[in-house]
Amino acid sequence: MSGRELAMHQISVPVAHALAPPPRLLRLREQSVRVTGVPQVIGVLDAKDPVEAVTPDDEKPIVLIVDDDPDVRESLQRLLRTVCLDSRAFASPSKFIQSELPSRPACLVLDVRLPGRSGLDFQRELTAANINVPIIFITGHADVPMAVQAMKAGAIEFLIKPFRDQDLLDAIQLGLARDRARCERECELTRLVERFGMLTLREREVMTHVVNGRLNKQIANYMGISEMTVKIHRGQVTRKMKASSVPQLTRMADRLSDASIFGSLKATGSDARP
Repeated sequence: MSGRELAMHQISVPVAHALAPPPRLLRLREQSVRVTGVPQVIGVLDAKDPVEAVTPDDEKPIVLIVDDDPDVRESLQRLLRTVCLDSRAFASPSKFIQSELPSRPACLVLDVRLPGRSGLDFQRELTAANINVPIIFITGHADVPMAVQAMKAGAIEFLIKPFRDQDLLDAIQLGLARDRARCERECELTRLVERFGMLTLREREVMTHVVNGRLNKQIANYMGISEMTVKIHRGQVTRKMKASSVPQLTRMADRLSDASIFGSLKATGSDARP
């Protein structure tokens, strides 16, 4: 279950539960070529044999639609098919919550006025559940205060029907780009967690001193080991973390610390040993 899927589950079933970033997200960053729904030429074996990049279906961006009007849902999906974008439509927020949500980059086209639960209410629920899918609101009623509220809460766009198809498509592309960046950040964090998990307890301690700006001699005196041993551990840290410099290693430590991982993993690595 992906982080987004877990959070959606928490809306309908209030279970607090923390998971590490899903391994599935790791593949998103590792793809050497990305496409946004339209195949692109990535290389040529020879002048007569071009090779097309084909993104697996589970990694293509997708547009999610929540609107109680079936005609609107069909019209939106038809529009998205013209630009080769995958989509999934739901008649209500409840149907949306009950579905298995994708871990691939996505954005949500959400009607403001829905039976039983407004789009703005649903936006708040998603935010509370830490589901940061970009939202594009659509509505048939011009309401400036409502638009301001939606935008302040992080919506990408607030479109009033009838709107230009291109305005919606532009907003969708912006939303997908933002969510793709989020996925890539999660992929990067997943890789850092895996690398940090390879460090021994002693290597983690050395890394802590290094990123705090201490010299090898100072680290050796503090830890009660030889300076040569510090150099060996430091080299292992650099190799395992794939850091080319101390500033880069420090940025990695900051990322892990911001995610509350740097401290929690100091004594829990799979191969940790004194």
